[in-house]
Amino acid sequence: MPRPVFYLDANATTPTDPRVWDAMRRVSEIAYGNPGSSHQIGRKARQALEDSRESIARILEAAPKELIFTSGATESTNLALLGMAASIPAEKRTLAISAGEHPATSETAERLQKQGWRIQTIPLDAAGRMIPEAIEALPWSELGLLAVLYANNETGVIQDLTRIRELCSEYDIPWHVDVTQAVGRIPVSLRNIGATAASFGVHKCHGPRGIGGLVLTEGVPFVPEMVGGFQELSRRPGTEAVALAAGMATALEIWQAQQDEYTTRVRSLRDRFEHQLTELAAPLVINGLGAERLPNTSNMTFPGVEGEALLIALDLEGVCCSLGSACASGSVEPSPVLLAMGIETEAAKSSMRFSLHRELTEDEIDEACRRIAAAVNRLRQ
Repeated sequence: MPRPVFYLDANATTPTDPRVWDAMRRVSEIAYGNPGSSHQIGRKARQALEDSRESIARILEAAPKELIFTSGATESTNLALLGMAASIPAEKRTLAISAGEHPATSETAERLQKQGWRIQTIPLDAAGRMIPEAIEALPWSELGLLAVLYANNETGVIQDLTRIRELCSEYDIPWHVDVTQAVGRIPVSLRNIGATAASFGVHKCHGPRGIGGLVLTEGVPFVPEMVGGFQELSRRPGTEAVALAAGMATALEIWQAQQDEYTTRVRSLRDRFEHQLTELAAPLVINGLGAERLPNTSNMTFPGVEGEALLIALDLEGVCCSLGSACASGSVEPSPVLLAMGIETEAAKSSMRFSLHRELTEDEIDEACRRIAAAVNRLRQ
């Protein structure tokens, strides 16, 4: 009988909730038409699409008419930054981003830099938080755009965006926030965050892959990156994926109905996981420990252990985790966010990301810890 496999890579993706599959199947059967068609079958699809849009917007506290459906959070981030950047005058073409951003943002920033944009980076402290003094020191009168990550995909560190919201409002600077890792794990109010644009997906919280959302403030200057259709108020062309939109709405509705229970349970599992490994696999360092973190994420450095070797050993042990962002897999470079936190290169290369999901049990966490500790201690010999 094969040994059970423990999936601790929820920040890459999660298993889709069966109730989400059921909702998508049901919508596919009764609303299979093109929502742009004017006949009755098309109108059914349009109704299903708009019902999903309203539900998602309500949960995230946004205006339904400002929600654009995309293929995922990476596309949403690209659309937001490139679309807003296109209308910024040359003298204001300075983009500020936080250090250790997701590749969706950092690589879009690199593209803008090749087009003549100047890039300002907001440094992080040792716990992974943006340094307040560095935020204040930005050349605010020269900025044309700003982009930040709300909850880091590698460390789980949650940023306080209050001062950025205030300063962007004061200097009338459009800004984008990536809330992908936070959605479906902690309450997210886009109204309270106050960003000009926000990107998200739901496959990190048991929703479907292949769909994302971009909430774009009505009236903000925006040039669509793609053309060829009138869909999504001509902001993102292409026939809308009605069933996936229903799956997105269902995933968020499931989470909202039991959010307190889910959050408490996953945080308890994460704390249990960290406590046991601290005892069984010492020495280790929990990166971001001094900051507010997502309840499911634990980034650990195991001194004396090479990260890639540990990743392979854990896979053989039936423990699925990662060295960092799934969108940067294949890279042998140390994690940019860990380096930005002041962690030495060798230590960063000895770090692993464990991200839990709500379907895990305490017994599974205990057995996963035993296997991880055994692999770590064996590699240290």
